[in-house]
Amino acid sequence: MEQEPWTAPEGSWASSPGNRKSMLGNRNRDTRPELAIRSLVHASGLRYRVAAKPLPGMRRTADLVFRPTKVAVFIDGCYWHGCPEHFRLPKTNSAYWQEKIARNKARDVETDERLFGEGWLVLRFWEHEHAGGCATAISEAVAARRSAAARSAAAGAALPVPGEAPGDERVA
Repeated sequence: MEQEPWTAPEGSWASSPGNRKSMLGNRNRDTRPELAIRSLVHASGLRYRVAAKPLPGMRRTADLVFRPTKVAVFIDGCYWHGCPEHFRLPKTNSAYWQEKIARNKARDVETDERLFGEGWLVLRFWEHEHAGGCATAISEAVAARRSAAARSAAAGAALPVPGEAPGDERVA
């Protein structure tokens, strides 16, 4: 009996059953790089929300959220966010993936700009970056925002908006 060729389910981008199974298995939280960074940040004494929406009504979640200091941390996967160092466009269905990654990058920029506009500091790291360096950068940023908030509270002002421009501000 001859087997029928595989047909992707309605709305699926998969080019084969193996490809579909592989992509469905990708995690959107609790990845190894994220867990390593979270462990180090937690060990440094900081507490945070995991996979939380920084703003009410925002459809996107940050990997770590420090609400009192308005710091949002994103650990971006090299493939899904188009890392300039590691991303390679697939040969199969390349037009789809090129558009998909471009949309992801545009969404990242829009997220950064929206959070920045609300007074948040956005930290983005690539999944391949050293967890220790990322954790140190996060701890230093949260500590700086805490002391700025304490100084502002003592002076009777609100938390200042950071002077950095939003965008791809990856911290090494």
